[in-house]
Amino acid sequence: MSSRADRLTARLDGVDVLLVAELVNVRYLTGYTGSNGIALVGPQTRVFITDFRYVQQGGEEVLPEFDRLVADAPQELPDLIEGALPAGELRLGFEAEHTSVRAHERLRELLSDRVALAPTIGLVERMRAVKEPDEIARIRAATALADAAFESVVGQGLAGRTEREIALAIETDMRARGADRAGFDAIVAAGPHGALPHAQPRDEEVKAGDVVVIDWGAQLDGYCSDCTRTVAVGDPGGEAGEIYELVLEAQLAGVRAVAAGRGTREIDGIAREVIEAGGHGEEFGHGLGHGVGLDIHEAPTLSRRAPNQELEAGNVVTIEPGIYLPGRFGVRIEDLVVVADGGSETLTSIDKQLTVVD
Repeated sequence: MSSRADRLTARLDGVDVLLVAELVNVRYLTGYTGSNGIALVGPQTRVFITDFRYVQQGGEEVLPEFDRLVADAPQELPDLIEGALPAGELRLGFEAEHTSVRAHERLRELLSDRVALAPTIGLVERMRAVKEPDEIARIRAATALADAAFESVVGQGLAGRTEREIALAIETDMRARGADRAGFDAIVAAGPHGALPHAQPRDEEVKAGDVVVIDWGAQLDGYCSDCTRTVAVGDPGGEAGEIYELVLEAQLAGVRAVAAGRGTREIDGIAREVIEAGGHGEEFGHGLGHGVGLDIHEAPTLSRRAPNQELEAGNVVTIEPGIYLPGRFGVRIEDLVVVADGGSETLTSIDKQLTVVD
């Protein structure tokens, strides 16, 4: 099986060597998990550059196909680029989405006229979007760990605990189970606060009758999970129950639609139609889902506002419709789903029926 660097080289259209500076992409290609490093990848080029602080770590983690160079100071990694490039005139691709104006200017100052800089968009990210079996196994393990933490914390009841306490308890439980860290800052939003899709936990106690949106995930062995459940503290009332059932119907429709070859906009539309038919289309403002992997948000994006893409077997995506009623409450239900030929596999194990707790 060819290496990731080999497969990237096959995608280099119009550039001779790609400079990879985005650390998640560096990790994906080389195995390096440190905080300062770049890689150069081309047909005859496999070079990893870091500084003296990461010599041992680089030696332990970086794949043997990469030559390793060490800069004298953390900020001097770009100084070694030209010397690591093949001889003669060439086009050096750089990650335009991750390169600041100042970084580009510095590259131009350091490189001779034989090297032309060429912007590239998403070369490594498109590779990362299709997960290898080992990557899916890691995401599955992160999901199982996060699911267990949620069920443990929520099973102890929510009333009288603050949003911040609940969020911290979930993170602590995940870490105790072996997570590297939380995959992202957890959302715990009760009552009217739940109408904010990206609410931040407050020092406000959860009360009986609240509908609570909880969005959390773990990072395990570098890979993330992502899930949302909406929980009722006691009887939430008839309207909240009706809204929950509508979101659940949309979420199930979205999951059923996931399969290799289906369009991302099409799948978003299938779930969105359910909510629109229920009279709440205006309260579902975000996209249906996104890819998950080494980053919590990565390609592909399932949204009516994003470019349409055909899903591929190996994509791992969220399906997360929601309805948000300002000043009242919100409901979101989210699963993590692996795309397969002819269907999908849902990684999330937590029941999606409305959970009622004390």
